[in-house]
Amino acid sequence: MSTVEELQLLIEDDRKNLNQFFLLIMGAIVLLMQSGFAFLEAGSVRAKNVVNILVKNVLDCFIGAIVYWAFGYAFAYGDVDKNHPQSSANRFIGFKFFFSTDIDDGSGFYATWFFQFVFAATAATIVSGAVAERTQFGAYLVYSTFITGFIYPVVTHWGWSKTGWLQNQIFVDFAGSAIVHCTGGIAAFVGALVIGPRIGRFEDGAHDPNPQPGHSTPFAALGAFILFLGFLAFNGGSEQAIVGGDHAVVVAAAFVNTMIGGASGSITAVVLNYCIAWMRGEQKYWSLLQMINGGLTGMVAMCAGCNVLHQGAALGIGAMSGGTLMWLSWATKRMKIDDPLDAFAVHFGGGLVGILSTPVFMNGGIVHWQNCDSQRANYICDLFEYKVFAWNLAGFITITIWSGCMSLIVFYCLKLVKMLRVSEDDEIRGLDIGKHGEPAYPIEAYGHGWSERKSFGQENGKLEYSLMRFKTLNHYFEITNIGYQDSVDGSTENSL
Repeated sequence: MSTVEELQLLIEDDRKNLNQFFLLIMGAIVLLMQSGFAFLEAGSVRAKNVVNILVKNVLDCFIGAIVYWAFGYAFAYGDVDKNHPQSSANRFIGFKFFFSTDIDDGSGFYATWFFQFVFAATAATIVSGAVAERTQFGAYLVYSTFITGFIYPVVTHWGWSKTGWLQNQIFVDFAGSAIVHCTGGIAAFVGALVIGPRIGRFEDGAHDPNPQPGHSTPFAALGAFILFLGFLAFNGGSEQAIVGGDHAVVVAAAFVNTMIGGASGSITAVVLNYCIAWMRGEQKYWSLLQMINGGLTGMVAMCAGCNVLHQGAALGIGAMSGGTLMWLSWATKRMKIDDPLDAFAVHFGGGLVGILSTPVFMNGGIVHWQNCDSQRANYICDLFEYKVFAWNLAGFITITIWSGCMSLIVFYCLKLVKMLRVSEDDEIRGLDIGKHGEPAYPIEAYGHGWSERKSFGQENGKLEYSLMRFKTLNHYFEITNIGYQDSVDGSTENSL
């Protein structure tokens, strides 16, 4: 072997190693999104349920890792025999590499597995916020296992595996607007629908829900900033390479478009929220939580086409996603579906806008013919991008039906065997102490009656809290249907 050939082999090895290192670094940053979801969800629930929601986010990582290693990755990508590449092709589901058997250690498998695992964990954790504060611990273990190990991997196989039926068409979903976020978003909607709203959230005949705000807006904001960082790696890392060709340009474009889309979605959502309050004659305010959700929705919308969009298109798509967020958030409340974090509106709404708008606005798309040089080329591009739109629409509908139906089966079976929802007593008192024995804050901050057991009655189908006095660290509180009242100084605080 000549010196030139040896040098070429060394350069090729370095290229592969650098690309694998890039994928691992991007995957590690995407994994950091779990801490972002943890802070966002912890800040959005009440003080008595903080530990419970954090435990669920930890489980997404650890249960998800084992499940995805055992069979999730096999269902997603286990479809090609390295000796006979076409012998085991399956357009619906993979069936090789269970427990990481029969893999090629030199193929970059480990870096790819890790990057795909953190995507699966992201899809699963979307659901936890929608069913927060009333779900049994065992139920979360079951549906997290199903989403990470079966529901999401099948969708991944369709759209990203070499033999998937969508991958073999002209389906465009670069980083998972539909594959990740619509899958998780519709599962969140189904979970919230089946489990029902939190106690006291809706009243008969009332159009608007009773407020049940989270206990820490700063926690939610911190989580959002971590998620904003994570989305850069989520979208940019989906190129899965940085060395050679135009990989670096694509990664950079994905970063920029993700930021533009998120910024546009955030501004649109907060302005719409202000204008709607003004038109309804309500108190006008600039909502931090709407800024957060709008930014996340815009970044979700960018997942589908951040590698092929102009920044102006990203701006417009982000704005559309902000409007979609506001509409879906309003619609779910009118249907009396209790989604504490608006997980459905953020992820399904952003995914819907992203997957359907990308074929329209991408370079060479229906309304942006940047890559077409002649009248005939314009016509061909036009037809091609209409086909992309049609396949994206077909993929979106199929993914929604698959994830929705599978999630409905899982959640409804859990409900039938009474494993889904905690008891009314546990829900009222909070899950941290009763289920985990670990309060998030000193007991003085709770006032839930943990020194004595509360009683409650059911009257005419509506939960009526019995007025009861109980002692908690030498303070007496009076339970009402809106909170507790310190009977010493008469002050009222809504900590329930």
